[in-house]
Amino acid sequence: MTPDDLVLTPHGVRFAGRLFPCSIGKGGLTDDKREGDGATPIGVHHIVGMLFRPDRLTAPASWAIPIGPGDLWSDDSADSHYNQMVSAPYAPSHEKLRRADPLYDLVLITDWNWPNSVSDRGSAIFLHQWRRPGYPTEGCVAFRRDHLHWIARRVSPGTRLIIPQV
Repeated sequence: MTPDDLVLTPHGVRFAGRLFPCSIGKGGLTDDKREGDGATPIGVHHIVGMLFRPDRLTAPASWAIPIGPGDLWSDDSADSHYNQMVSAPYAPSHEKLRRADPLYDLVLITDWNWPNSVSDRGSAIFLHQWRRPGYPTEGCVAFRRDHLHWIARRVSPGTRLIIPQV
């Protein structure tokens, strides 16, 4: 592990010499991730993308991609585009990326079960804004808004997110 890694600890995520409080999945940590289990997958994951709402904030990094009104994420494990960004209209089960709330105003995408997804192994493991301190996610790692923005300005594609076995 290096200071350039995002490392989950019992007290938050350690990154670049700082410790950031965070929330994880309501299902806790797991080494057997399944779609809909609400758990955060244990392992070494990499940041592979960054999305942002251009109507709400400026791009935090040159490689950030704007989220448009029709941008979705497939969470249908039977879909050929499972765990991929897709566009509306889209019939299979999916999650809207352009949400009414601010949770996905800024999203760091991990390579969990990506790019070659395995059916039912879980989708959309992101780093995003939390609802409030201590409120669990559906499996993602979530941060206070200003902390997420600070992190986003300093990560790059390939930055490691380490979720250790506890």
